[in-house]
Amino acid sequence: MIRLQEVSLTFPGRGAQSLREKITGAVRRSRIPDRRAVTALRGIDLEIRRGERVGVIGLNGAGKTTLLKVMCGIYPPTAGRLTVEGDIACLFEIATGFEMEATGWENIITRGLLIGLTRREIRERTEEIAAFTELGDALDRPVKTYSSGMFIRLAFAVSTSMVPDVLLLDEVVAAGDQQFQEKATARLTQMVERASILVMVSHSMDAILANCGRVVWLEGGRVRMDGPAEEVVRAYGDVR
Repeated sequence: MIRLQEVSLTFPGRGAQSLREKITGAVRRSRIPDRRAVTALRGIDLEIRRGERVGVIGLNGAGKTTLLKVMCGIYPPTAGRLTVEGDIACLFEIATGFEMEATGWENIITRGLLIGLTRREIRERTEEIAAFTELGDALDRPVKTYSSGMFIRLAFAVSTSMVPDVLLLDEVVAAGDQQFQEKATARLTQMVERASILVMVSHSMDAILANCGRVVWLEGGRVRMDGPAEEVVRAYGDVR
């Protein structure tokens, strides 16, 4: 279950200066405008229960990704209350936590711990993760030597190695070449089917309608509409 009660999130303005800013401030102050506080979410009330597949739509800057980041704990609310029951997996920013100087094997452990796996669970899944990446001996090398496609394969394989109760998905994850993308899509589909709750952000209304029975439409950090997927998508299309 996910419950947001009057949740708001405000990013503060410039605030207190760091030591470096104090030292250089006299020179830079006239050239750098003050940062104003930005409120990204405003009084969000949502409750998502077991079995629900919920799409989140809205224009760029509406607060969609920020909402997912609040749900998974990356951003704590500045007002209101968030309650999440169950294991949660965030399939966005999948490259977070990787050490570029470390090997692929070492990063499987690091990323695994970061997404909430225990060391025992990581040991049990390491060989399967390695096989899924199809990177072979490259796992012995530092990640900084990888191509972007190799790196995405590793990041995707580790990030999808758990079966969460709650799955948060921001757009469709693309991973590697066409052959690997097909394999990745099948793995992602299995995750979606097994998860008790799916919350999915996408600009593709076809993807939203194919995967979600309920849609939340965000506008200016607020919920403009929340209801059956076809109704909300139709209303959203009418005003764009």
